[in-house]
Amino acid sequence: MSEAEQRLLMLIDDEPAQCRLISALAAREGWRTIIAGDSETAIATLGTRQGMQLSAIVLDQWVPGDDACTLIAELKARRPALPILMLTTSASPLLAVEAMRAGATDYLIKPVAPERLLQALRAATTREAPGVELQPLTEKFGATLDFDAMIGAAPSFRAALAVAAKAARTHGPVLIEGESGTGKEMLVRAMHAASPRAKAPLRMVNAGGVPANQIESLLFGHEKGAFAGAFERHIGALQHADGGTMVIDEIDHLPPHVQDRLARFAERGDVQPIGARHSFRVDVRLIAASNACVDDLVAGGHFRADLAESMSGVRVRLPALRERIGDIPALTRHFLARIGEQPGLRPLGITDGALALLSAYDWPGNVRQLQATLFRAAVFCDGELLTVQDFPNLSDLLGEALPCAPAMVEGAGVTLYTSDGNLRPLEEIEADVIRLAIGHYRGRMTEVARRLGIGRSTLYRKLSELGIDNAA
Repeated sequence: MSEAEQRLLMLIDDEPAQCRLISALAAREGWRTIIAGDSETAIATLGTRQGMQLSAIVLDQWVPGDDACTLIAELKARRPALPILMLTTSASPLLAVEAMRAGATDYLIKPVAPERLLQALRAATTREAPGVELQPLTEKFGATLDFDAMIGAAPSFRAALAVAAKAARTHGPVLIEGESGTGKEMLVRAMHAASPRAKAPLRMVNAGGVPANQIESLLFGHEKGAFAGAFERHIGALQHADGGTMVIDEIDHLPPHVQDRLARFAERGDVQPIGARHSFRVDVRLIAASNACVDDLVAGGHFRADLAESMSGVRVRLPALRERIGDIPALTRHFLARIGEQPGLRPLGITDGALALLSAYDWPGNVRQLQATLFRAAVFCDGELLTVQDFPNLSDLLGEALPCAPAMVEGAGVTLYTSDGNLRPLEEIEADVIRLAIGHYRGRMTEVARRLGIGRSTLYRKLSELGIDNAA
C-alpha cells in the first residue's frame, strides 16, 4: 500500500510502549501513525502538511501539557470534522460525558482490545453507522446480572431466554450464537448468576483479542522454560476457573490446534499446561460464544467438528435487533432510564417520531449500537424529550425512507395485519399480547395477570391453550 493510499492517524501520547502498540494495531488496517508527545506538539502538528492529511486522532487522557477535555475542545475548534478518540483507564460515565461534550468521538477504556480499537477507528471514519459507536454502555455502567434485565417480547428472543434460563441450572457446555452487539455477554452473566456455580469463579477470555501464539498458554497455562520467553510458570484460565464457569468469547478465532485441545478438555475435563508431563482434572463449566453460525464455519472447514459437537449440548441463538424491531420502544425507554441515572445526565423521554426513526433503521451493531446512539443523543439533548432532530445521522442515512410517527403499527410489538392486508386471527393476536406483557413485566406473572385484567389461573390456562412457554 502506497503512502498516499494510507490513512494518517495522530497519536497524542508520551508512553513509548503504548505508542508502539497502537501504531502496530492501526497498521493492520492501513493506518500510518505519527506521534505527538504533548498537547503543544499536537496543536502545532495540525498546521503542518501532515496535519492537513489527518483522518483521525487518538489521545491519552493523561497527555502532558493540558487537561484532556480542554485539549479535545481545542483540537475540535481547529478541525471540527476530525474524529477524536480518547484513551483512559477510567470507566466513569461522567468523564465520558465531559469528553463527548468537548468533542470526543469515542471513549476507549485501557487496556483496549485490538478489535475494539479498530472498530472505533472504522466507525469514526465511515458513514456505515448512525454517528459513532461509542464505548458499549456495559463497559461504563454496572452490569445487571439477571434475566429480568434482558428486555424484549419478540418470540425468538423470549425463546432464546427460555433455553438459556433452563440451561443455567445445569452443568453442561453451552454455545451461544449471535451477531456482535446482540447481548451475548449479558446473557452469559445472567446464566452464571442463575446457576448453581453463581458464587464460584467466572472467567472470561476473548479469543479474538489474544494473539494466536498466546491463547493456548492463556487457557491451559505453561511450565517455566516450556518455550522461549517462558521465564515463569503460568497458571491457565481453565485452572483459575476450577469449580466455576469458563467463558470463551469468539471461540471461532481459536487456532486449530487449540480447538483440538479444547475439544479434548470438553470431553474429559483434563488440563495439561504446555511443557508439563502430566495432566490434572478440573471442574469447569464451559460456555462459548460466537458471532458467526458455528455449523457454517464447520461446513467451510474453519472450525473443528468435534469441538462444535462437544459445545453444542445446549445451543442458544440470540436474534439480531433487526429481527425484533418491535422491541425497540421498550429497549429505548429502558436504556434512557439507565442513562438518566448517570452523573452529568438526566432522565429523558422520547417522541413517537423519534421512536419511529429508531425502528426504521436496521441496526447492524444491534442492541449495543442502539445503546451508544441513545447515550450520545442524551449527552447533547437540551430539552426534556429526544426528537428526530437529536438523531441527525440516522435521518441522513434513511433519507426519503424517513418514517412518520403514526405509521408505527408494530411499535408495540404486536402485528395486527397479515401480509395480504387482512386481520390476523384473534388467537394469534392474543398470544402476541400475552408474550408482550410477559416481556414488558419481565416474567412477573402476578403483575402480567393484573395488567391484563385476568386472574393468575386464567393466565396459566391461556398459556397452556396457546402453547406459550412460561419463560417465553
